[in-house]
Amino acid sequence: MLKNWLLGSSFLVAIIGIGQEKSTFSLSEAKEYALEHHVSVRNSALDTEIAIQKKNETRGIGLPQVNLNGTFNNFINLPVQVVSATFINPNAAPGETISFRAGTDYNSTGTMQVNQILFNGSYLVGLQVSKQYVDFSSTLEKQSQEEVAFSVIQAYNLAAVAKDNLQFVDSLVVITQELVDKQKNYLELGLMKQEDMDQLNYSLLTAKNAQTSAKNQYKNAMVMLKLTMNYPLESPLEISQSSDELMRSNNVAKGNLEDNMGLQILQKQMMLNTYSLKNEKFSRLPTLNGFFQQSYNAYRNEFDFFTNNEWFQQTFWGLQLNIPIYSGGQGYARIKQAELEVKKNENSIEQLQHALKVQEIAARNNLSSALDQFEMQSANVELAGKIYNNALIKEKIGSESSIVVTQKYNQLLMAQTQLTAAKIEVFNAKLELEKLYNQILK
Repeated sequence: MLKNWLLGSSFLVAIIGIGQEKSTFSLSEAKEYALEHHVSVRNSALDTEIAIQKKNETRGIGLPQVNLNGTFNNFINLPVQVVSATFINPNAAPGETISFRAGTDYNSTGTMQVNQILFNGSYLVGLQVSKQYVDFSSTLEKQSQEEVAFSVIQAYNLAAVAKDNLQFVDSLVVITQELVDKQKNYLELGLMKQEDMDQLNYSLLTAKNAQTSAKNQYKNAMVMLKLTMNYPLESPLEISQSSDELMRSNNVAKGNLEDNMGLQILQKQMMLNTYSLKNEKFSRLPTLNGFFQQSYNAYRNEFDFFTNNEWFQQTFWGLQLNIPIYSGGQGYARIKQAELEVKKNENSIEQLQHALKVQEIAARNNLSSALDQFEMQSANVELAGKIYNNALIKEKIGSESSIVVTQKYNQLLMAQTQLTAAKIEVFNAKLELEKLYNQILK
């Protein structure tokens, strides 16, 4: 009985576990979730699949095209033929004609036709373009993934900073509340001025106000993270990594600007335009097509097509050659347009490469400055914390006023605010470099 109960309980727990959605995420898990569930990523994957099917469609153009068709005619009035009477009677008078109805009341035809491209320059280029377009769509898919991952990382970093800041403010509220509670006893005993007590209460209200603001910032950061992950807004979500842990694990290595996603897309676009130019040139070449046709014809005065009466067959094959000679200068104009588009791409690539170098220098400078600011603000928080703790100790033994303690508290709160801003600057600077080097998805 106990064994059966345990088995049933285990099964129930397993079912419940399967039904529950994961609610605590590391940064890498959050990115993985977003790349699997975000709509833009799914649509970009569909675009790549569409490109693959377009490639298959293009390839199919060069394979044999086989068609079957059939016709059936019922002549209510047979067509009338008019010929010279001498066709029937050589002795007929000149100019005399006779008319007669020709044909049968019913006729039917069945035809099989096969067409095959033997040589077509545009088709050969089209095959190459279709393969290149699949590669281009795949790159666009990676860009969509990069954009989603970039947003997730940015939102996760903000959430981590907001969470750590909230924990810090919570601790200050606890410390300040304990101080106020203790000082109430001194006030009641007359060992403390009401002015000093009012100053402590002011500090407590300031701390609680900062706590409310920190809570709101954290909630908003988590909503933004859910949005970037495409996570259900009504479901609970927690992050498992602190901002300090992210700072330690997020090191930007030297990268190569040639790996930049925007540059890759522009280069692939130029490749497509190069094939467009090639296609315009190849379209001036002769084309050669082959065809084969097999037909069966039946002529009846009675509707007896399914009897053993004879069907007359006709079989032939042939070649069709087309040689462009002159098109009024249209072909030349199209070739020049394609050449100019390629030139524009080359200029755009050169411009982007220069802009990326400038961005790299600025991003490196921003990161260096942000790291310096972070180190200084970390030292400021540590120093402000020591000063505040010393003020608390002195206040306990009566050698420091509550006003001074409040001042040191405000100093610590300001230092923490500046440290929070410095962390965000470091995260943003690193993220910008990762995007430049196409390292977001790594």
